[in-house]
Amino acid sequence: MKKSLIYLFLLYLVLISGDVLAADSYRWLHVTIDTPWAIFIFLLPMVLIPVILMAILYWRFAGKTTDSASQQSVSETTKKE
Repeated sequence: MKKSLIYLFLLYLVLISGDVLAADSYRWLHVTIDTPWAIFIFLLPMVLIPVILMAILYWRFAGKTTDSASQQSVSETTKKE
């Protein structure tokens, strides 16, 4: 049973190999007037998402100080008094 399934699968691969070769033909690879726009729309989120995330994180943590910095500022004010 398993051998027959393997043979059927191999036969199927041989039969569809013509379709696979057709996918690499020129008709799939030609450039149209829409190609630069498609590339632009594809690349735009990859550039903007990190920039937007960086701006959000900067805005969120802009006024916060670390624990060691806040403790150091408290100790400096107590020394002055």
